[in-house]
Amino acid sequence: MSGFQPGLVHTPVTPFTREARVDYDCYAKLIEFHLKHGAESLALPMHAGESVSLSDEERRKLLEFAIRQVKGRVPVIAHVSDSGTAIAADRARHAEKAGAAAAVCTPPYYWTPPPAMLLEHFATVGAAVKIPFYVYNSPEEMGGVKMTTELALKLVGRLPNFAGIVDASLDWQFMIEVVSEARKARPDFQLLSGTEYLVSARAIGAEGVFSPLSGVAPSLLRGLYDHCRKEQYRDARKAQEDIAAVRHALKRGGVASLKAALAAMGRDCGAPRYPLLALGEAERGRLADDLAVMSVLRTEPRGW
Repeated sequence: MSGFQPGLVHTPVTPFTREARVDYDCYAKLIEFHLKHGAESLALPMHAGESVSLSDEERRKLLEFAIRQVKGRVPVIAHVSDSGTAIAADRARHAEKAGAAAAVCTPPYYWTPPPAMLLEHFATVGAAVKIPFYVYNSPEEMGGVKMTTELALKLVGRLPNFAGIVDASLDWQFMIEVVSEARKARPDFQLLSGTEYLVSARAIGAEGVFSPLSGVAPSLLRGLYDHCRKEQYRDARKAQEDIAAVRHALKRGGVASLKAALAAMGRDCGAPRYPLLALGEAERGRLADDLAVMSVLRTEPRGW
């Protein structure tokens, strides 16, 4: 293992033009915004970046563009998931060749794989590269398909570059168990939170976080992360409650709400790509009003 530590990971959206093409000019501005406002790594394109609505060619070009734009200032983690194992493995090889610092992969949830299938999928994709390899666990998003401690331990035995799990399950029992058992076999095994509920995750042993809200409230996120990193959990509680309120305001509309919130903060990244639907005018207005009255967002950056 390389000792790679992702830390505070921002997960940018993918901007689109009105014709639903990737807006690279806007993407460059968005990357610079994330770098300016505390990103220690970037992971892209994650589900918040509409990865499943991008063609393979678009995903590769997006990653290459981001790596060129970043110019080594922070590590770039490539999201390489696909329902086909060979496709995901090839995508991982491309990411490594392009200069990605690590790769992250979700289960091939379309197939609702049993544990044996899941093990072979991750083992094959991870073995295709030498860079650190992370598994993203989010059963709610992935049709109920989830990681288990037993599966994680088998991957530790199979993959020297299996760096850890990014967990968005909010299953604290699993998180405690996997971090305890996996570190017995691999002391540098990492647990990263896949949500901004960082106080509990950090207390369990999470060493970083993947954050879709980083584009909306980066200062709030930074404060929460720094308190948790220093184990100042009492001081972190207010920031945790504030960021939970922002998450709640955006939860119902998913990516559409996230993009509407970015526009309300002066960082318009276009509408989601079909089949996702943008919020209607009335919904956008209500969301903008809800965000406007949140005192915690008054100190957040506006515009680019």
